[in-house]
Amino acid sequence: MIRLVAILILIWASGTAHADTLQTASGPVRVTQMLQGLETPWAVGILPDGSFLVTERDGDLLYVSNGKTLRVSGVPKVAASGQGGLLDVTVAEDFSQSREVFLSFSKPQADGAGTAVAVARLSENGQRLTNLRVIFEAMPGGAGGRHFGSRVVEARDGTLFVTLGDRGDRPSAQDRSNHMGSVIRITRDGSAPADNPFIGQPDIRPEIWSFGHRNPQGAGLDLDGQLWVSEHGARGGDEVNAIRKGSNYGWPVISYGTHYSGEKIGEGTSQAGLEQPEHYWDPSIAPSGLLVYSGKLWPQWRGDIFVGSLKFDYIAHLTGSPLREVEQIKGPETERVRDIVEATDGSIWFISVGQGAVYRMTPG
Repeated sequence: MIRLVAILILIWASGTAHADTLQTASGPVRVTQMLQGLETPWAVGILPDGSFLVTERDGDLLYVSNGKTLRVSGVPKVAASGQGGLLDVTVAEDFSQSREVFLSFSKPQADGAGTAVAVARLSENGQRLTNLRVIFEAMPGGAGGRHFGSRVVEARDGTLFVTLGDRGDRPSAQDRSNHMGSVIRITRDGSAPADNPFIGQPDIRPEIWSFGHRNPQGAGLDLDGQLWVSEHGARGGDEVNAIRKGSNYGWPVISYGTHYSGEKIGEGTSQAGLEQPEHYWDPSIAPSGLLVYSGKLWPQWRGDIFVGSLKFDYIAHLTGSPLREVEQIKGPETERVRDIVEATDGSIWFISVGQGAVYRMTPG
């Protein structure tokens, strides 16, 4: 009964969107609330017709269209504990033909839970998922509820990049016999592409594309198709990284942060053979969600990176070489920004966990 009431509130809220204004260095932007009343929202996926999907971490997938919100049936069972649950939703590039969406989630396992990816077809009325298949499951998984990573990005060649956290087991990020602390690359059926960097190498998981990551919760392609991720450090040392095939990003051997106890992490901030971040934050901002903007509505932002901050309640705007944070887009709507994406019309959508809402940014 409680959940039914919540859904009715969502239906009412999605039909009564209101707008406000946020100030940016490029002038005011209009921020329209598209949905409210959400319980720990994690990701938003926008469909070609302007309707959209939202995940809630406890396991609900919501479909919003023409002012109505429906709970979608057929969602996989999730291990909703700690940071785990139903996480990312990514709309396939060929959705208009396939109607396929990808979901990442913490899948219950014998020894706890592991990050998994499923693909399914969304019914024409948005009410259910059909033909759901789990195409990837991180092995061996782990206990506890931390560091699932879990962004899914479709590359230009149709393969999928998936970000995986270290599950709180720091050394695992350097151990390629497991999937933890890595970015993997798989095909749409879950197999490892033949040109992955470690194919055929013994004791290395063939899906691994890069490793040495702590907990990457933001990911997106730039205008050249290059993958970028934002990832949580410990106490300081949050990073933005350009992901290169076969590269080691250093965790926990190097870091610009310290352990929460204040103790030093690893062997310093650099080491031969380990990648440096394109940008890092100290103190940590708790980055989640990353967008490289196309420039459709704001030409001056073409190629710029936007990252949500869960800790300091703003959207970080980064640009330049070297990459630097040039402004903080901030207002009541940006309370704990979890996800940030671009719609086909160039509008920027983001999730505020603190407001339990989805917002859409357009020129003011």
